[in-house]
Amino acid sequence: MLAPSARSADRARYDRATASLDAPLAVVDVRAFDANADDLLRRARGKPVRVASKSVRCRALLERVLARDGFAGVMSFSLAESLWLARSGIGDVLLAYPSADRAGFAELTSDPKLAAAVTVMVDDPAQLALIEAARAGRETVRVCLEMDTSLRLLGGRVRIGALRSPVRDPRGLAELARLVERRPGFRVVGLMAYEAHVAGVGDAVAGRPLASRAIRLMQTAARKDLAVRRAAAVRAVRAVAELEFVNGGGTGSVQHTAAEEAVTEVAAGSGLFVPRLFDHYTSFRGRPAALFALPVVRRPGVGVVTVLGGGYPASGAAGRDRLPEPYLPPGLRLDAREGAGEVQTPLVGQPADDLLVGDKVWFRHAKAGELCERFDALRLVDGDRVVATVPTYRGEGRAFV
Repeated sequence: MLAPSARSADRARYDRATASLDAPLAVVDVRAFDANADDLLRRARGKPVRVASKSVRCRALLERVLARDGFAGVMSFSLAESLWLARSGIGDVLLAYPSADRAGFAELTSDPKLAAAVTVMVDDPAQLALIEAARAGRETVRVCLEMDTSLRLLGGRVRIGALRSPVRDPRGLAELARLVERRPGFRVVGLMAYEAHVAGVGDAVAGRPLASRAIRLMQTAARKDLAVRRAAAVRAVRAVAELEFVNGGGTGSVQHTAAEEAVTEVAAGSGLFVPRLFDHYTSFRGRPAALFALPVVRRPGVGVVTVLGGGYPASGAAGRDRLPEPYLPPGLRLDAREGAGEVQTPLVGQPADDLLVGDKVWFRHAKAGELCERFDALRLVDGDRVVATVPTYRGEGRAFV
């Protein structure tokens, strides 16, 4: 988190840059964005960083970061998005989640360019059957296998980690690889193991030192466990198929995952925007790069203003940490009884008394790319100027999930 003086300076810059623009609006500070990209590369220790598109959701910014040495390829979140990105010229797209998009698979298997650019995720033979049934052409489908990374304790009775792949052990992954390789028109090219309980869980929870200590102990154990299992899984799958890549990690674990010899590339996306959920890590500090502004439309009383809109919760388990954060001016907070509203949001705190109707209040979203589902465009700010306006996925008429 930036010091209050630095935050106040940023507020002045953003207000000057957007003085002629009405809110609501969203901005990306390109100097902060680029600095965050540099930090990801530093932590990746020379291994390529694949950009997670769900955390960006703006083609112009995907292209900006992919133009930098050290970033290579996109990790997408839906098959329709994968095909769209490949058609737009991105030649390496890894679909990070299994899909049931039959029309998309029909298109993929009938277009040589798309089939060469897009790799799909598989962790169950039933997914192969669905793809085969949807096949409309003879193009070979590039397949990445996903490995379960969860930490199992007390003989497996305790499970810590995201509920993703059902395939955990090297033997099971090797058998799945053989099933893929035996099917005509399919080829295993990659292995992915995403440690969500390390990469996506902050280890410095504000005001909760004991919980933070417990998280750090869990993550240390999880990293040691996974490093051994991932290396064994890679050896087992390589005995069956020639892997082009082994993908792992996320913004919160880049440096740890990159240190594993078995991993050939790391994934990251949220670290470019640095939303509020990424304030709680001891291993790195990013610069908030993506913000949105809402206009003051009411002054209900002393120490209170009301802004238009604001009900932009993030996905995940419901809780206050999923709500947007009033960020600039520092010192404002959501009203505990109303939270972030569908059409209006009251904000309380001493800075409210200095705000006038029409002034902007700047917020941070809890997560990264989900912000772009609320806005058609991002204003790119450099210093105290808007240097470009670029469409989000939504602004290009694309809603993939």
